[in-house]
Amino acid sequence: MHTRFLVAEAVRTGSAVLAFNVITLEHAEGVADGLERAGVPGLLQVSENAVRYHADRMGPLLAACREVAAAAAVPVGIHLDHLRDEALVRAGVAAAAGLGVTSVMVDASELDDAANVATTAALARVAHGAGLWVEAELGAIGGKGGAHTPGVRTDPDEARAFVAATGVDGLAVAVGSAHAMTSATARLDLGLVGRLAAAVPVPLVLHGSSGVPAATLRAAVAAGIRKVNVGTALNVALTAQVRTALGGDGALTDPRTYLARGREAVAEVVAATARAVLPDACAA
Repeated sequence: MHTRFLVAEAVRTGSAVLAFNVITLEHAEGVADGLERAGVPGLLQVSENAVRYHADRMGPLLAACREVAAAAAVPVGIHLDHLRDEALVRAGVAAAAGLGVTSVMVDASELDDAANVATTAALARVAHGAGLWVEAELGAIGGKGGAHTPGVRTDPDEARAFVAATGVDGLAVAVGSAHAMTSATARLDLGLVGRLAAAVPVPLVLHGSSGVPAATLRAAVAAGIRKVNVGTALNVALTAQVRTALGGDGALTDPRTYLARGREAVAEVVAATARAVLPDACAA
């Protein structure tokens, strides 16, 4: 399913698309399973960091995501997340059609403002030429160091000007969340979300959602967030199950045993997140 259609439906209904980061096949299968349990569509996201983990080869993991998405009982799209390397963006765009990728986040936010605009606009044109939906970032999201420092907030006027100058289809905004949080303690500026939604003519994206309480995520969606990114919560759940399985049996060597538990934990997090955040998710 094309990301553009999923986001457009979220805009139409005042809901949000849940997007989950994938590092391994177990992540992808668990995410699809969880979306099916909740009866909602969603996105499998592969980040630049995940590509680097796989020795800079994006093809095998994305091909696996493509097959998992095709087999899912609910609409599932594939998104390239936080691509900072221009060469990687271009490679991803060139390979997108064959790998089922329908959207990309161009992340030039570590550059100065003028370079961010110029780079994002140029790469957005390339991605649009391949039919991709393009996300970008102006206000820095906490948790990355450097320009990405907690406390940074996206200015509505700057955001509107950035979208006009770059032609992107979605904007990741800094409203109080942070990447890599292992506990849901972030406090979002919901008033700012509302002001951004009123000022910016494209859908808003929330990164770092693993660190945001479910009730706050619901409120953020009500205020105008239309894509919600979740990553760390999946890793916390998967790792906990693997650690428990291995710690409980020193003779255990079959990875299917402990990875199955990790995959199930991912599915549970995805389904629980959908049920807590989206009004149309299945309670069963």
